[in-house]
Amino acid sequence: MASETVVKITREEVRYVADLAHLKLTEEELERFARELNAVLVYMDKLNELDTSDVEPMAQVLYDADPTATLAEDEPEPPIGAELALANAPLAGAGFFKVPKVVER
Repeated sequence: MASETVVKITREEVRYVADLAHLKLTEEELERFARELNAVLVYMDKLNELDTSDVEPMAQVLYDADPTATLAEDEPEPPIGAELALANAPLAGAGFFKVPKVVER
């Protein structure tokens, strides 16, 4: 019995998302990304078939800190100021970062 190929995402959908992200993909890249994303989505479907209702969570990051907690305490720091923030900016002016226009549609 031949295995049936399940298509979860098409090349056209990959192209559409790439266009939204302003990415120019070659035909080979479109094919590869469609194949790889499809494999991820098929695997997610397999995972969703598992009954995990009786499985205890292994980790939880939203808990009150206790002696066994591995999270560092939040320590507020003073703002660094505009001059220091802009010190390594490629372009700056009037206290702001200057960036090239990215939306031209």
